[in-house]
Amino acid sequence: MEMRELGRTGLSVTRLGLGLAEIPRHDDSYSDVQAAGRVLNSALDGGINFLDTAACYGETEEMMGKTVAHRRDEYVLATKCGHAVDGASGEPWTAGVIEESIDRSLRRLGTEYLDLVQLHSCALDVLERGEVIEALLRARDAGKTRFVGYSGDNEAAHWAVGSGHFDTLQTSFNLVEQHARSKGLLELARSKGVGVIIKRPVANGAWGKDRSPSSYADEYFRRAGIMRDMGPLEGEPEDPHVLAMGFVLAQPEVDTVIAGTHNPAHVRSNIEMVEETTPVPEAAFEELRRRFDEAGDDWRQLT
Repeated sequence: MEMRELGRTGLSVTRLGLGLAEIPRHDDSYSDVQAAGRVLNSALDGGINFLDTAACYGETEEMMGKTVAHRRDEYVLATKCGHAVDGASGEPWTAGVIEESIDRSLRRLGTEYLDLVQLHSCALDVLERGEVIEALLRARDAGKTRFVGYSGDNEAAHWAVGSGHFDTLQTSFNLVEQHARSKGLLELARSKGVGVIIKRPVANGAWGKDRSPSSYADEYFRRAGIMRDMGPLEGEPEDPHVLAMGFVLAQPEVDTVIAGTHNPAHVRSNIEMVEETTPVPEAAFEELRRRFDEAGDDWRQLT
């Protein structure tokens, strides 16, 4: 699989990464350690080397520790912190909770170090206060993590990238949510040497389905309808997922894209799609950008 250097970190990451958030969102048959292990090992066996989890993603850190810790030298390991979960002894978005969360992640993941720890979508005022950033930097200086990042959107993401404190940015970007491009966030990240990790790349399948799978995705589906009503899309692939993923990967500032699933077959099909069927034609790429800009000035950015 094609690799990219993740900003100024020097880490080489695959264009497709695996997000672990989906594993605990399904029934118990998908939440046990064996099932998680099948997903994780399918990803690593297929060439994916970027794994992204979080302290608040259920038991995913423990699952990773129990199933792929012995393959630690095969992947770049990213987690997130900030929320007070699992009996944390302090208030969320405080130095104590950050420090406690990182130590707990190290134990659960079965590793001596993390490649990347990201603040998990905290608000702008939390960033400006500085306490959580200082805690992250202390963890980095102590060797608990190699790099630090911010995961989030909107004004907080712009502040984080501009601050110079963070090595990476994880933010929302897809064919119906292009504010990170249109408002200059991706360009700013590139200029600062900040690695760019994209979440929600296929917009919950909004381009190829008529019905939203959840209330969260309703706005994605509404926007997709507006953009599709502008007429046929020249060079559009038959598979809407190919269009969605190809659009994101064609954005020059994007280093890696995380796709979440609880199904090993989906992992394999995503790998095949990225390796064999992207990028999308230039005409389709440019037209999707034009349509979003024409219709999206007043659209709020989803987080």
